[in-house]
Amino acid sequence: MGLGFGLQEIFGNFVSGLILLFERPVRVGDTITINGTTGTVMQIRIRATTILDWDGKVLVVPNKSLITSEVTNWTLNDTSTRVTVLVGVQYGADVDLVRKILVEVACDHPLVKRQPEPFALFHTFGDSTLKFSLFAFTSTLADRGTVIHELHRDVAVRLHDAGVAISFPQHDIHLVASGPLEVIMRKEEEKPTEDENQK
Repeated sequence: MGLGFGLQEIFGNFVSGLILLFERPVRVGDTITINGTTGTVMQIRIRATTILDWDGKVLVVPNKSLITSEVTNWTLNDTSTRVTVLVGVQYGADVDLVRKILVEVACDHPLVKRQPEPFALFHTFGDSTLKFSLFAFTSTLADRGTVIHELHRDVAVRLHDAGVAISFPQHDIHLVASGPLEVIMRKEEEKPTEDENQK
């Protein structure tokens, strides 16, 4: 019995390896995310799969985990991926102008795909901001980080040039005259001065 329980995991990984080889939900060269870790599949063996993450570390993942866990395969059907840029502008800004600028920034970027076309939405009123989302597609996952960085940079420049301010948290503080502050000030006024104490 002890030997049977010990071999259970090995047998499960072996069967999972066969499933991976025949169904191919994950292939060598695919970029996947499993348990919060993203990397490129380097080898698929009978017992385990080797993944090289973006920090250069090699992960050995039991095949059973690839079958039973939730796995995101970024390149299974298509290498393109969507990027999202969130932008908040101050109240009073021209909503149509902001949306137009966001779409133009994405369309002007050389790494952004034209099909499907980039689009922007004004999706909610925040506490101190009007919130927009810009959606665009890149051809390869490798371009994702560069496109996100450059879109943020270009959006900031274009909004500034158009006189549209990017918002930041603001809070209004109201002091009530009949509150504790007035009592403290009255007590300070009623304290005797040094001259009065000397008398």
